[in-house]
Amino acid sequence: MGITFLKSMLDRLRPKRGRDEQGPKPQAVKCFSDCQKSEAAFDTRNRGLRTIPLDRIVGSVGRYQDFDDRFRLKQRVPSERLQHIKEAMRHGKPLPPVKLYQIKDEYYVLDGNHRIAAAKEMGHDDILAAIVEFIPSADTLENVLYHERIDFSDRTGITAPIELSEVGQYAYLFKQIEEHGSYLEKTGGSPVSCAQAATDWYKTIYRPLCAVIQRGGLIASFPGRTIADLYAYISVHQWGEGRKRRYGIGVSEQIPKSMEAFRNKMANVEDMQYPEMKRGIITFVLMNVQGKREIRIIEKLFELNEVREIHSVHGDIDLLVKVELTRDLLTSDAEIISQFVHEKIRQIQGVNSTKTLIPGMSRVKPPLSE
Repeated sequence: MGITFLKSMLDRLRPKRGRDEQGPKPQAVKCFSDCQKSEAAFDTRNRGLRTIPLDRIVGSVGRYQDFDDRFRLKQRVPSERLQHIKEAMRHGKPLPPVKLYQIKDEYYVLDGNHRIAAAKEMGHDDILAAIVEFIPSADTLENVLYHERIDFSDRTGITAPIELSEVGQYAYLFKQIEEHGSYLEKTGGSPVSCAQAATDWYKTIYRPLCAVIQRGGLIASFPGRTIADLYAYISVHQWGEGRKRRYGIGVSEQIPKSMEAFRNKMANVEDMQYPEMKRGIITFVLMNVQGKREIRIIEKLFELNEVREIHSVHGDIDLLVKVELTRDLLTSDAEIISQFVHEKIRQIQGVNSTKTLIPGMSRVKPPLSE
């Protein structure tokens, strides 16, 4: 009687299993046509081949009902095509680029839904894709700023993110680049293209001043604003209008009255004068490579100064590579790692795919004494 009574009480207290406890029902990926209509995005620009982060691929053009929001097939029966693609990826077989439509910062699959699903399931970070961008025309402040941003990027060739939150500021930055191009032509004695001027401006003026702003802690006083906003504000008052202001601890003292004077000053600053503006990054790169090229790839990797360790391993990956990088305060870990992987590692012939891992907390034992 006692045991029966106890079981009965436990059954009453035990929560019932219902549909609500099975977690939220998976949603379909986004529908491209729905987003296209809401954004009034009908004009297009061909962006060519680019490497796209998989987490930015959020929808499909024609098969949005077949996949959930994690790009898993909704049907429970495994797809033979999906399994075939996963097997090809595991063995490093080359696959054609997927085709994507872009609306602002999101991507939709035109061709390659199964390749996207396989890459996401296997933990890849990005994928090579042919991009056609659809330009939004809905009359919103967000879209006005987006138009200005992509026009600035198209005219200058600068693909790094420069996020401004006020209309008209990209035009001011472009004027700076034109003035800088004239200065380079005058001092160098030879023609300078807009792209060349923009590259030099970004490297020697924009990024150093952003680093000074961030180092001075100024961004904390302007919630909702970006580093680019503060760059535009300071540079227009300091260089465009010649106003002398105090912006924060250590910031005012480092900004001369002209843009080119600032550039020259930063060119003469040695890294050791600002050690706090540099930090190290350790990352591990998991690589799948062509078997017949593995030894040659290891040799090429070992030639890179940033590569500290290489291990050939068995399983789903072929090589485990430890990389040590350095970045300034402005640049993100992801930006530096992505640039290194794509420019140094992915360019090696025979590399099929990579995945990067950034350690969170680490504990390292000292070497064993002999």
